[in-house]
Amino acid sequence: MNNLFGGSPVVTATLMLIASNVFMTFAWYAHLKNLSGKHWFIAAMVSWGIALFEYLLQVPANRIGYTQMNLAQLKILQEVITLSVFVPFAIFYMNEPLRWNYLWAGLCLMGAVYFIFKG
Repeated sequence: MNNLFGGSPVVTATLMLIASNVFMTFAWYAHLKNLSGKHWFIAAMVSWGIALFEYLLQVPANRIGYTQMNLAQLKILQEVITLSVFVPFAIFYMNEPLRWNYLWAGLCLMGAVYFIFKG
């Protein structure tokens, strides 16, 4: 499985976590737009169904990534991916305005990446 995307466990884990995060973002937030008129438990069931695919990617991705990265590095990678997926989702799917705090949050995460991956 480590050779799935070019042989690098870090690349494989990153690509799988990106895909996982797309499912996670839709599971967590798309119901606000698409199921707002339904009972909350209907939205929860639909979200759980979407989240299954998140977990089917996230669990093996973390196992693969953990062969080359430590736990803190995996967590910071996930946070960067989360913001990278969430911002376009918020703007293009949920029609939210682009906000300056997205930029500032991204810069803070870049600092976290630097410090967590620093030798």
